[in-house]
Parts: sequence; structure tokens; C-alpha cells
Amino acid sequence: MEQNILKIKKVRPNAVVPRRATEKSAGLDLTACIDAPLTVKAGERTLIPAGIAIALPEGTVGLIFARSSLGTKHGIALSNGVGVIDQDYRGEIRVGIFNASAEDYTIEPFERIAQLVVAPVCYPVVEEADTLDDTARGTGGFGSTGKL
Repeated sequence: MEQNILKIKKVRPNAVVPRRATEKSAGLDLTACIDAPLTVKAGERTLIPAGIAIALPEGTVGLIFARSSLGTKHGIALSNGVGVIDQDYRGEIRVGIFNASAEDYTIEPFERIAQLVVAPVCYPVVEEADTLDDTARGTGGFGSTGKL
């Protein structure tokens, strides 16, 4: 079986190559590649460079997720929910941060700010249709399946 390889190139000399916190961690920790502490004021957004570029394995996508500890303890989230890195992107990875709390938060140089998860992606052929198959749920939207 061919091994999946994620190639990582430092685009800033002080960049940290992402790694897993534990052997079975799904995400690779992305760190802030900044020279000095950066304060993100309450309600403010900013882009934080990770200092790396990547070449994803064939048939995958890179997904950037918030670190749960930053979100639950400090209200720091990703400004776009989940970042998507397409397989053919070769530029520097930057993480969009949003401070959803009422307090300012200071990001320290090399602080772990997000996680990169590499996942398989499907490239379906898009076909316009006049009708769709019927299902038990049909067009029922949010809350249509009830509470547990």
C-alpha cells in the first residue's frame, strides 16, 4: 500500500513544522509564526501566519479547525468556521482568528492556534436535475427530526 505523505515547506525561517500532540491525534497543531505577542481585541478578527506551505496527498483536502481549549476557555474561534486548503494550493497557510469573547486575548509567538486535519475528498461530477429522489425526511429542515 502506498503511504500518504504530507509535504511541508517552511516559508518563514522560524516556522514550526506541525505535529500531532499524541500518536492518535487527528489534527496536526499549527503554531503562530509571529515575532512578538499579538493581542486580538474582543470582537476583532485577524490573520495569523503559520509560516508553512504544504503539498497534500492526492485525493485529500486540508481542513483547519479551532483548538477546543482556545474556544472553550478564551472564546477564540476561526473567523471562517473551518478553513479549507485545496489540494493544489501552495501558498502560506494563514489562520483566520476571531475573538468572540468580551476580553482581549494575546497570542504568543509559537502558540498552538489551530489544527490541520487531512481528509479524503470526493470530486463528484455535477449534474443539474429537475427532480431529486424522494426520502423519508424529504424537505424537512432544521429541527424536522425532533428532539431526542
